[in-house]
Amino acid sequence: MVATEFIAAIELSSSKISGIAGRRNADGSMQLLAYATEASGMFVRKGSVYNIGKAAQGIMSIIHKLEEQLKNSIAKVYVGIGGQSLRTVKNVITRAEQEIISQELVDSLCDENRTYPIVNMDILDVVPQEYVIDNHQYSDPVGVTGQTITGQFLNIVANASLKKNLELSFEQAKVNIAELLTSPLCLAHAVLNDNEMRSGCALVDMGADTTTVMVYKNNILRYLCVLPLGGNSITRDIATLRMEEEEAEKLKLRYADALYEEEVGEGEAPATCTTEDGRSIELSKLNEIVQARLEEILANVWNQIQLSGYEDKLLAGVVFTGGTANIKHLEEAFGRFSKMQKVRTAQTVQTTLRGSGEVLRNDGTQYTLVGLLLAGRDNCCLREMPKPGTSNDMFRHDEDLKAQEEAKRMEKAEAEKQRKKEEEQKKKDEKKEKEKKPSFWKRFTKVENFADDFFGESDKM
Repeated sequence: MVATEFIAAIELSSSKISGIAGRRNADGSMQLLAYATEASGMFVRKGSVYNIGKAAQGIMSIIHKLEEQLKNSIAKVYVGIGGQSLRTVKNVITRAEQEIISQELVDSLCDENRTYPIVNMDILDVVPQEYVIDNHQYSDPVGVTGQTITGQFLNIVANASLKKNLELSFEQAKVNIAELLTSPLCLAHAVLNDNEMRSGCALVDMGADTTTVMVYKNNILRYLCVLPLGGNSITRDIATLRMEEEEAEKLKLRYADALYEEEVGEGEAPATCTTEDGRSIELSKLNEIVQARLEEILANVWNQIQLSGYEDKLLAGVVFTGGTANIKHLEEAFGRFSKMQKVRTAQTVQTTLRGSGEVLRNDGTQYTLVGLLLAGRDNCCLREMPKPGTSNDMFRHDEDLKAQEEAKRMEKAEAEKQRKKEEEQKKKDEKKEKEKKPSFWKRFTKVENFADDFFGESDKM
């Protein structure tokens, strides 16, 4: 079946480039129509594109795979932007001598904040915090009276090269970007429920090369930081046991345990796992490596939560997501470390998904991609104009566009009718004007009579 209405999104992460397309149903659920993925290690490092040519090839491949499944062409895609350099910077702007706060004033504060200079950094997104009017805080200041207003803003910034390289990759691939979306924000709105965002929680996305920490309170993002540590750090540590990283990754996924404690009875051999070349590795030794690196990552996560200043205000606790969050007993390990009472791992997104089973896996590896899809609003299908002489009606599914097209046709017909009417009237006016003028013979007779009169008078003289 050909899909003529859908939203498409692409995410370039450190481990893979993924594409997805879906259609929003009337009940608010999302119907997944297409999904494709490829390895991205040759052109993405820590969430940032470093080889534009290979990235463009990967993007074109993903688009081709999606179009094959959709049986239609993609006009544009929503693209997620994230990476190691992503972080938040606070900014404050004050205006004095005001009376009633207008929407125009609030907009001007936001516009001025956008000009906040940060060397070699781009402002990717802006999250207004609160507005202080005469020492009173307001989330919506429009209509409030006061003499002074101070706008508090949280700017999400990143290295200028992060956005530039991403845009160049899509430009070289000749794929239009519908909108650049901040990936962590889309992820947060996909996996956190309303209570968690309002009561306060920290969302920790444990990816392959990076770990992103976000703090929410009163439905507003308060802090964001990206750590240069992730699941691949653990994999590389395991690979020091004389094996390839691919095999080390498999052992991590199968045997890694954040709280592994082996109890070996007298005369019993320790538990082991076997590598592909037949070597046996004790699970205790394997997990010593896992726990050492994991402790470093969790310590840095807790440090960032403390730096946010909200560690004692997170009533909903901490929510983990991402592929590395699937390590056994991760929640308990972080709870022991931070003394946080509420710690959970996101098992699903907040919107009902229907369709592809691969995307519906509850392992957290696709939640950012799904978040980008859910954030999209415009139809990404390439609608081709009908060729002359064909009966194809490109607006057959849109009553509003049909009505607009019919109005245009009627307007054109009325204009043509008016033009013909004016032409007919012009011809009538020209005919009347012509009839008023004397004919050639009448003019000739008048001239002849004038000559007779003239010369007759001369003879008399």
